[in-house]
Amino acid sequence: MTGAEPAQPPVSALEPWPDAVRWQPISRDLIWVELLRLAIVLAVVLAGLAVGWALSGHWLFGAALGLVLLAGLWRTVAIVRAVHAWGYAERDRDLLVRHGLLVRRLSIVPYARMQFVDVSAGPLERAFGLATVQLHTAAAASDARIPGLRPAEAARLRDRLTALGEDRAEGL
Repeated sequence: MTGAEPAQPPVSALEPWPDAVRWQPISRDLIWVELLRLAIVLAVVLAGLAVGWALSGHWLFGAALGLVLLAGLWRTVAIVRAVHAWGYAERDRDLLVRHGLLVRRLSIVPYARMQFVDVSAGPLERAFGLATVQLHTAAAASDARIPGLRPAEAARLRDRLTALGEDRAEGL
């Protein structure tokens, strides 16, 4: 080192979310979408257990009912925290996508490796004005998706990523 460059702190592999980039959050409305999905699943499971308990009267159905309610409460808290953990950052050569609570995941997708970009929105997402951007690369294991975006932002991101992907691929 000549002393002209400031020393940068070492990056830890155990801290996968670099602070040097400007993270864009996703919409908090995704919390409501996920809570509604959970409520639908819980309603079906709880109804089945309640019918089983009413018909048989066995205490195991009551215990299972209580466990499912506790699991639903735990999942509600996890959904809120998980949505807050999602983020993405656009850099010069790649897109970073972060998510996860217990297992933190950072996906780095080089623009030149992108094959195509999907924008999708299911019925619940559309009801809340949200969309999901899915990035596809040659690697089958790539899971770079960004849920909970407003449609205008999803379209902007799709168009920008497509244009950057084409520009970078031409330079290969």
